[in-house]
Amino acid sequence: MPGATREVAILPGLVLAKDHHPPRMSRIFQCLPCIYRYAEAVIMASGTQVRSGGQGQGTFFKQEQMMTRSVVKWTSLAAAAACMMALAAPAQAQDTKIVLGMSGWTGFAPLTLADKAGIFKKNGLDVEIKMIPQKDRHLALASKSIQCAATTVETHVAWNANGVPIVQIFQMDKSYGADGIAVRGDIKSFADLKGKTIGVDAPGTAPYFGLAWMLSKNGMSLKDVKTTTLSPQAAAQAFVAGQNDAAMTYEPYLSTVRENPSAGKILATTLDYPMVMDTVGCDPTWLKANGKAAQALANSYFQALDMIKADPTKSNEIMGAAVKQTGEQFAKSSSFLRWQDKAANQKFFAGELTSFMKDATAILLEAGIIRKAPEDLNVTFDASFIK
Repeated sequence: MPGATREVAILPGLVLAKDHHPPRMSRIFQCLPCIYRYAEAVIMASGTQVRSGGQGQGTFFKQEQMMTRSVVKWTSLAAAAACMMALAAPAQAQDTKIVLGMSGWTGFAPLTLADKAGIFKKNGLDVEIKMIPQKDRHLALASKSIQCAATTVETHVAWNANGVPIVQIFQMDKSYGADGIAVRGDIKSFADLKGKTIGVDAPGTAPYFGLAWMLSKNGMSLKDVKTTTLSPQAAAQAFVAGQNDAAMTYEPYLSTVRENPSAGKILATTLDYPMVMDTVGCDPTWLKANGKAAQALANSYFQALDMIKADPTKSNEIMGAAVKQTGEQFAKSSSFLRWQDKAANQKFFAGELTSFMKDATAILLEAGIIRKAPEDLNVTFDASFIK
């Protein structure tokens, strides 16, 4: 009958419905000849010859042979049935693949922990973490080589304003002294930085924005200083080596300066100017099609925070290893920031995020990082993943 289920008898007493999985049924049918041959060989081997003896003894062995044939036959059929049911079972769902771009910034370390400790895997994710410089991360996002990225809030604003849409789905950290500017001993204030050379990362990065923010709060701008483009790590290393008058950097590299007081001092950090906070965002098209995976990503971050709280020693060792620090060194670096749990996220997304983005937009425009403000800041985040 049209639309009726077709049944296929494959062994005596064993009937399977021909389902909607031709590839699996094909594998089952292909295995039948070898199952039959195996059963036949076992049966033949069990009784092809009656041992010599009297007539009664021969009758006994014939009965034994028949019994053996029967047992082997039904045992083989049972094994065949079990085999084919296993073949017909649906394949286990594969983990959802996510490529996430980030850097070695201490605040991003819970993502590394979620990866190394198997938290992503437990939540059905196959996450590949790519270390991509902040100045290039938007290019990877635009080319679809990554689906999500961890970066600072104002960077999300800049990417959206410059035509690379991304939607923030959870906050990771706030800097409490983890970002700062190191200066030589004779520099007493920001006013003394006028005309000085500062090692800082490229426009569009957190250190560049941080420098612009601090200068702005002191009645200055980037036009009042000279900048040389160096990554956060290189800026700290160069400063300690005696190069440049100042360096804008962050942990774990800021500790390079802390550990070498003879090179200079730290003029200001995010304790004085709180403006560095990081979020994870994803491509809006990918996000719309992969809401469950995005939720699993957010859940994995919060579970990583739970692990840090439950076993800080082990967690610090794992996170420190990723940036070539011991557990003790990493713990010291991370003391200058605060990871944000779900309650903190809910408070942040309820109003603080939008307020900060408005302030950041003005600095981004002044620094020339963006030419126009985003049309609608509300489309740059989605709070549904931290409920």
